[in-house]
Amino acid sequence: MRSFLVSLMAVITLFGATPAIAMEKAELVKILTEIDDRQRNGGDYKALLYLEQKEKDKADVVREMVVYRRDADDKLMLLFAKPKSEEGKGILRLDKNLWTYDPGTGKWDRTTERERVGGTNTRRSDFDESRLTEEFDPSFVGEEKLGKFETIVIDLKVKPNIDVAYPVLKLWVDKASHNILKRQEFALSGKLARTSYYPKWQKLFSETKKAELWFPGEIRIFDEIEKSNSTLVLFKTVDLHELDQNMFTKAWLESKSR
Repeated sequence: MRSFLVSLMAVITLFGATPAIAMEKAELVKILTEIDDRQRNGGDYKALLYLEQKEKDKADVVREMVVYRRDADDKLMLLFAKPKSEEGKGILRLDKNLWTYDPGTGKWDRTTERERVGGTNTRRSDFDESRLTEEFDPSFVGEEKLGKFETIVIDLKVKPNIDVAYPVLKLWVDKASHNILKRQEFALSGKLARTSYYPKWQKLFSETKKAELWFPGEIRIFDEIEKSNSTLVLFKTVDLHELDQNMFTKAWLESKSR
């Protein structure tokens, strides 16, 4: 990770916002809508993820997790496969409530959007379909050079009565592709909590939506509170075939650890 940080500092250099014609809110909403639409399948979605967690004075922990989504019905389930100590643990969204399951105790507990997933620096929103347009109001900051990329910088504030992990976001969006390259998340007080980089975006054709589905092949998440903590997320495989109709239930998740 240290070598990556050195490379990151060398490659990604931020300059002050350059003078630019301010973008109207309608233009920003159009960009966010495009980002949301490209990451939604409209049908089923399954991804195998590799997660590497680094923390100060602790051995690195490698995890494998499977993400299951049914975007048409707003279904989501996260299921850990590795290491052995995490196998069978999961998170399930039911009626907009998040539940965690521990096969060791057989207990279900309600959780929040702010809760770390599997002890990593990730949150539910890192694996779910994108909902930027639904959840946030955008405002234009300016244009910045991010390494070799020309970016649009957008501030986002959560809409009333919406539950999210962080109420304030800042996005660096590639002007050419409209892919997110960098994302910062803030507490309501303005304190920076997380910084995430998206160095790789991938796509595959979805038969459900009859268009390409985009997903981040890699995410690097840095904890801005505990500076030594970071998480690497790699998308190993993505499958858009139809899933079991009855799988998004507590009973189905429990059955995977029996």
